[in-house]
Amino acid sequence: MSYYGDKRAALCDLFGSDDVEVARAELRVGRRRYPIVDDVIVLTAPERWPRGLTERLDRAPAAGAGETPFAADVQRSFGAEWQSYPSLLPEHAEEFARYFDLIDLAGLRDRRLCDLGCGNGRFSFHAAPLCRQLVLVDFSDAIFAARRNLQPHRHCLFFLADLTELPFRDDCCDLLFCLGVLHHLPTPCLEAVRDLRRLAPELLIYLYYALDNRLPHFRWLLRGVTAARRRLCRIEDERFRRAFAAAGARLIYRPLVRLGQTLEPLGWQHQVPLYDGYRGQSVARIEQDVYDRFFTPIEQRVTRIEIASLRDAFSEVVIAPGGPYWHFLCRR
Repeated sequence: MSYYGDKRAALCDLFGSDDVEVARAELRVGRRRYPIVDDVIVLTAPERWPRGLTERLDRAPAAGAGETPFAADVQRSFGAEWQSYPSLLPEHAEEFARYFDLIDLAGLRDRRLCDLGCGNGRFSFHAAPLCRQLVLVDFSDAIFAARRNLQPHRHCLFFLADLTELPFRDDCCDLLFCLGVLHHLPTPCLEAVRDLRRLAPELLIYLYYALDNRLPHFRWLLRGVTAARRRLCRIEDERFRRAFAAAGARLIYRPLVRLGQTLEPLGWQHQVPLYDGYRGQSVARIEQDVYDRFFTPIEQRVTRIEIASLRDAFSEVVIAPGGPYWHFLCRR
């Protein structure tokens, strides 16, 4: 029996249709047919398939383009990133706790969760034991790394899909979390948050902050990093990217963290860029973030005030007072 052979009821509910058939290599919903590859249901049109999927199917991508904006370079970059850094690390458990500090974890037992832009599944891995069912979505080859990392959990559903074009029914999930994803879209990230409200009554979101709660030298440094990123992201050679990430972790990030540690007796450590985010982090964990920081083509940043403007679409927007900045919970 295929992985989804005993999950037809869940798929019917997710798509809002009783006309669902599951086969080993295909899911049919009404007249729509979706390939199933290595337990991943492919919802994107062939012209938007990532490179790794076309190689798995030994098929060339179809010509054409979808109607909505689509960043193929972002898809390639994140696919390469999570293929280069597929492993789950001890730090991911601590990060999960920091992102989910706004959530009553004990109350997730009977709920269906959705992880949009799941990457290698580092947050889903810790959410899976807490919930009834978990839907993982990514538009890059990272979804296959997530499937491998979530192998023990049979209550998970895996989709290769564009989160802006999901064919799921309204209120298909109880809680949706999207952490570090929407600011890489080719469309305004706050509008994307508003669009996601149809899928769940609660959304846990993380968007890059505009350093609005930091001293001016943080923002000056960001300008230089942004200029470097815009040049470096054009380089697709994976050996160069990995070497740059390794060097950046050891020659830039770790020295700044050590500087912050040196200044701790004076209480000045929080004035050192990168100290708060990376103290106690391993080199392996930092490398992945250096890769993400310098090789992603699109990066949006928002202020706390801009996030608060989402109250025009939600009854409640709770912004966490601490890092990661900014993560927040939206309730309809």
